[in-house]
Amino acid sequence: MISFELGVEDLANTRFAISPLHEAALSLRVLREPGLYALHLPWRRAVLGRLAKPDVDLLISLVGPDRGIPDFLTPRPAEFAATFERELAVVRRTPADIVRRDLCAVYPRGRLPAVLRDATATDAATVLALRDTICDRLQYYWDVAIRPAWPQLRLVLEADMTYRARQLAVGGARLLFADMHPNLRWHDGVLHIDRMIGRHRVVAAGRGLLLVPSVFSHKPAPPVSPQEPPLLAYPCRGVATLWQAPPAADATVLTSLLGAPRARLLHLLAEPLPTVEIARRLAVTPSAVSQHLQVLHAAGLLSRARDGRHVLYRRSPLGDQLAGDGPDGGVCR
Repeated sequence: MISFELGVEDLANTRFAISPLHEAALSLRVLREPGLYALHLPWRRAVLGRLAKPDVDLLISLVGPDRGIPDFLTPRPAEFAATFERELAVVRRTPADIVRRDLCAVYPRGRLPAVLRDATATDAATVLALRDTICDRLQYYWDVAIRPAWPQLRLVLEADMTYRARQLAVGGARLLFADMHPNLRWHDGVLHIDRMIGRHRVVAAGRGLLLVPSVFSHKPAPPVSPQEPPLLAYPCRGVATLWQAPPAADATVLTSLLGAPRARLLHLLAEPLPTVEIARRLAVTPSAVSQHLQVLHAAGLLSRARDGRHVLYRRSPLGDQLAGDGPDGGVCR
């Protein structure tokens, strides 16, 4: 069990942060042990198909046999929502002795895999070269596996923080931690984290507690080292539907929302067309088409560009989503 002893000042300094680097690091557990993370299997299958085996081997090796992750890969966020690149720059400055300490800590029996053996080298240059290789692989991994889904992930993280902030405002620390995870217990100024590999007590001593919601964490994840200040990555709410495909667009609902003429117009504009051509295809006057185009453009459903004397209209990405990429007008006639 790991415990955080929090005084009045620490509770006053309790805050939340979104960390793309934490998410990338914690997602490596999904690659290593898919059985623990059934909700993320669709994401895992897609990601493994885009990663080369040498990259996968190194990334998976960063998760220890007890699912620990080196602390230097999850530095304490200094901002509410830093970019991945800014957080990774902190990792790239990690001294050799910390890299060595943290990698050996997640392999407590000293059996580091071959791809991490350089961590035990006595000369700092070798350890730092390994650190830089890990950072390069993490950057590549972020670009391939996490960045494409980051807007979606961030919405889930922010929704969880909104809920937790309300819990804190309504019932204080006791209610904040009450439904965060069964392994968490708040008692007499101490936050207890049960079923952990480490067994130590950290006195916050005014450093506060940093809470980092995580889509890829299946249980609370504090730092491995007792020297690190109190930080807790915890499983956030709303993960169950994260990788579900969005429902197909319903033409009937779209017609009810926009009206039949505008719904038909939106489906027609899968390709760029000028007003006169749209009017010809729909057998209406250009002035009638212009009124609908102005409304759809103002709503962000159409984009437009000038081509000589003509203005071409086409569905925007938002319009594509709303239309469901249906055939030109066919489903709304």
